[in-house]
Amino acid sequence: MFDYLQSYLSTIHTSALLILLAIILGVLLVFYIGIVIAWWRIFKKAGEPGWKSIIPFYDGHTFYKICWKPVFFWLMLILAVAGTVMTGFQLSLGGFETVIYITGYAFMLLALYIDVLHSFKLSNAFGHGTGFAIGLVFLPTIFCLILAFGKSQYIGSKE
Repeated sequence: MFDYLQSYLSTIHTSALLILLAIILGVLLVFYIGIVIAWWRIFKKAGEPGWKSIIPFYDGHTFYKICWKPVFFWLMLILAVAGTVMTGFQLSLGGFETVIYITGYAFMLLALYIDVLHSFKLSNAFGHGTGFAIGLVFLPTIFCLILAFGKSQYIGSKE
């Protein structure tokens, strides 16, 4: 009898986890679709074809191109990936391990700095100021939706 009860509870737990996973994936899908629609509208306002918002990596390249130079997107991406890899190793290399960790974290901080600068450039490209840029840094989804569906007009980058 105990084995049956344990099997039954295990099935319930597994079912509950699968339902929770389905709910989380559904919410993430809706979130992603909302971001793609917002980026599509932002791209259209900036004179870029909206379909570019669908293609991974190319959307980021285009997003940086709108208000800055696309090379900074690739630099930010390479720094973030390299930093993540460097801080993810669990090797025992003695003192050299510390250098790898510090360099990895420095790469990630530099990537974050580039992304924050991009938020300020994007804010300026749509005629907004520092407050809007801070909103893009801390609440990017909401402020991208404001850029997309608000009255913001693209005025171009100042470079």
